[in-house]
Amino acid sequence: MGFYEIVSKYKEFEYERFFEEIKPSDIERILQKESIDELEFLALISPVAKKYIEHMAQKARSISLRHFGKAVLLYAPIYISNYCVNRCAYCGFNCSNDIGRKKLSMEEIEKEAIELSKTGIRHVLLLTGESPKDSPVEYVIEAAKVMERHFDSVAIEVNPFTVEEYRAAERAGVDGMTVYQETYDEVVYDRVHLSGPKKDYRFRLDTPERACMANMRTVNIGALLGLSDWRRDAFMVGLHAKYLQEKYPHVEVGISFPRIRPHAGAFEDVAGVHDIELVQIMLAARLFMPHVSQNISTRESREFRDNLIPLGINKFSAGSCTEVGGYSSSDSEVEAQFQISDERSVKEVENAILGRGYQPLYKNWQRI
Repeated sequence: MGFYEIVSKYKEFEYERFFEEIKPSDIERILQKESIDELEFLALISPVAKKYIEHMAQKARSISLRHFGKAVLLYAPIYISNYCVNRCAYCGFNCSNDIGRKKLSMEEIEKEAIELSKTGIRHVLLLTGESPKDSPVEYVIEAAKVMERHFDSVAIEVNPFTVEEYRAAERAGVDGMTVYQETYDEVVYDRVHLSGPKKDYRFRLDTPERACMANMRTVNIGALLGLSDWRRDAFMVGLHAKYLQEKYPHVEVGISFPRIRPHAGAFEDVAGVHDIELVQIMLAARLFMPHVSQNISTRESREFRDNLIPLGINKFSAGSCTEVGGYSSSDSEVEAQFQISDERSVKEVENAILGRGYQPLYKNWQRI
């Protein structure tokens, strides 16, 4: 059974009725349990559960310390191309947006790698716009080989690959991948993806599993919170991570919690997710999946990110630039994918983590 069958199982689920029937005593009972099932996870992201954030935070912190210790892994993204063939209503790289486009040569990629490596970062996430023509598998693999000379871990966030393409990337030194379903609501998904290969909901949904089948070491998933009902999307992200973790126990499954940020173009149909609600998602996810890593990016503010450190976040991006070639040069004509909120340097983020009594990690794995 693929994950689409699990998504389909909940298509007609009466979420509002479920939430209306949740009582405070239900949340109290769930919080006494050592492990919880999927509907108990859903209950923990209900409106009623918001009143129990403090209790959830204490339990999530205890679980996180048990499984991850007081350590936060630092990484940074490198954008090497922003050409894209998709028309996604919410993305700055939308092929219809009149923005500056750029694709780095291997020499330019090496310059980027050298500049970023000077900060101490050892784990890097290589990103492109989704254009098989401008950023084909061969280009991504060649870029990854350049990155491998300067970093201990190279992950990719590019257009979805086939199993064989992921295997080729893994053999070339890529050890992880990130892909966001954006929204698990198939109707909303179709509406916000106007055209392009990304409009294929099923192919994208199965992307993380293809990476697992290709023996990627880490697979990171998430939804772009704000595109649709955040409780439903958060629930599906949790179920998706659980599905992958149980079916592919050799893979380190992780989840991210991106919220929509300002970008080139206009997209007004945003279902806002408040800070307390985002914290509620993270805490509920930790209680549901104790072993799954959690990542928070520079989309969020420095104060908010720092406050999340004791609550179970164990991966942090730092010193990030979302502009193609932005580490080694600045081109005012090239648009960033989105505006970041936390503009601190890697060293400043390191000091903030230390200030919370945690240990910043620059390296936790090396390919032999």
